[in-house]
Amino acid sequence: MAEYRAPLSDMNFLLYQVFNADKMWQEIPKLNEQVDKETATAILQECSKIAEKEIDPIARQGDEIGVSFSLNEDGSGGQVTTAPGYKEAFNTFVAGGWTALGGDVNYGGMGMPKIVTAFMEEMLCSTDISFALYPILTAGAALSLAKHGSEELKQRYLTKLYSGQWSASMCLTEAHAGSDLGIIQTKALPQADGSYQISGSKIFITGGEHDLTENIIHLVLAKLPDAPDGPRGISLFLVPKFNVDENENLSGRNKVSCGSIEEKMGIHASATCVMNFDGAQGFLVGELNKGLACMFTMMNFERIGVGIQGMSAGERSYQNALEYAKDRKQGKALDSSTKAIKQPDSIMVHGDVRRMLLNMKAFNEGSRALSCYIAMQLDYATFGSGELQKKGEQLSTLMTPLAKAFFTDLGFESAVAGQQVLGGHGYIREWGQEQLVRDARIAQIYEGTNGIQAMDLLMRKVIASKGALMNVFDKEVTDFISSQQDNNTMAEFIEPLTVSIAHLNEISSLLLAKSADDINEIGAAANDYLHLFGYTAMAFIWAKMARVSLSNIQEGTISETSEYGENFYQSKLHTARYYFARLLPRQLSLIATIKSGSDSLFAIEDELF
Repeated sequence: MAEYRAPLSDMNFLLYQVFNADKMWQEIPKLNEQVDKETATAILQECSKIAEKEIDPIARQGDEIGVSFSLNEDGSGGQVTTAPGYKEAFNTFVAGGWTALGGDVNYGGMGMPKIVTAFMEEMLCSTDISFALYPILTAGAALSLAKHGSEELKQRYLTKLYSGQWSASMCLTEAHAGSDLGIIQTKALPQADGSYQISGSKIFITGGEHDLTENIIHLVLAKLPDAPDGPRGISLFLVPKFNVDENENLSGRNKVSCGSIEEKMGIHASATCVMNFDGAQGFLVGELNKGLACMFTMMNFERIGVGIQGMSAGERSYQNALEYAKDRKQGKALDSSTKAIKQPDSIMVHGDVRRMLLNMKAFNEGSRALSCYIAMQLDYATFGSGELQKKGEQLSTLMTPLAKAFFTDLGFESAVAGQQVLGGHGYIREWGQEQLVRDARIAQIYEGTNGIQAMDLLMRKVIASKGALMNVFDKEVTDFISSQQDNNTMAEFIEPLTVSIAHLNEISSLLLAKSADDINEIGAAANDYLHLFGYTAMAFIWAKMARVSLSNIQEGTISETSEYGENFYQSKLHTARYYFARLLPRQLSLIATIKSGSDSLFAIEDELF
């Protein structure tokens, strides 16, 4: 496998040329004391060193050895040991302060915006998704606790989570209740001291047990005996692995244990646990029966993070495949220019190899830019005010399911494409590419399957708002189109973008009308609609990157000594042209499929399958 190289030039290009994040930080009072261009640039530079030098070297043995499970002698569950090198790498990560990067400054966090922490997540996931899951889940749990927890809980737990001394997990799924959380059976019994006794079992719990930190804080969904049925009766509880006394010292094992770990297709170095709560002491987070809303603070954070995981796998796949393709000599070019030479050409001369490489390049850079755009909307929603905050809330709400599902679908496609470029070498263990395919696959499944994300987008975001949220995105695109009407050099990008947003608006209106007559139309169209939206959103972002690249080339002031030489901008333009010519047209088949309706799906009886 090629050694990972963090795409810092591309990240800085997006931050400071495409989205002008440094100006945004100056304009928002809650951010201008925390971050500036110099600080953010230094953070990403240092994070790249951790990713490349500390985490990347342990990923292979993490996959091959994985985590191990051993039962306690007294039968009270078991212990999980992480793969060799993981504890040392985690300690190095913690010592650098990385677990505090996006945390609340009032409790020891650094307060960095999502637009910065998203790039940290990408670098971690590109080197090793398994390793990244431990700190990323902790960051999500801390976010939920910071927003919904009592002051006492925040004072007691947040500082230790940000310091990396403790970690956290998210406990939702039960054996009979996956996506349908309303039917969970874990119980919470009120106690005289204001705590709750938590009893039940949870499965698929990432980081539920491990040896990286001295304590693990579980955020657990449970129901009181008299709670309303369904999702309205769910509450959220904080359940520590070890109890904590009034001086914030550990004071004995809580009644929570790991019953077993899962043997998985991928992410072998990530502990996926069955967690048993046997009357464990827990503490209410937020209000009774409103736990799902509290947990969604974490889940939406994680869904964007999972989208970044998908894109990260695609980036690593591209780096592997590109290095291999340039080095691998096989066959001759179809034209006659090199046929007189006896030696074979590199496989870069073959059209199908170039297609796969350019697909990966266009998807990776487009996904990175789109995730940066969504992260910026989250920052406006979190730190901004007035109309900018309102728009940030609307766009981040609309685009969270898109980020999770679209990026992971494209990321897995890119992981498989990289495997195909390597051919047989992509299928065997030696080259490491097959690990990427296995690791990337889970991202389409956990944190809500991509089919559920598609239904969330279409039903809850588009139809439930009667198209209002999509209108906000439409205005973003049409305002950009209007700003480029007099820029003739942008016509090759603006014209297809104009057609693309018109297609999206047409289909949105069609499905809004159909939803009133036949709700099955929505289920039939949801996945295709999400991808239709995704290709349009990516076209918008590629057009923005093309505008900046054209402007820099036309000004003729590019210094070849800078990280942005002319080749950088020419590469952007060529990739943008490829996206509009070869990838955006995928919309046409999606439109045809959506318009075909639901009859062909639901006309066949179950016994005829």
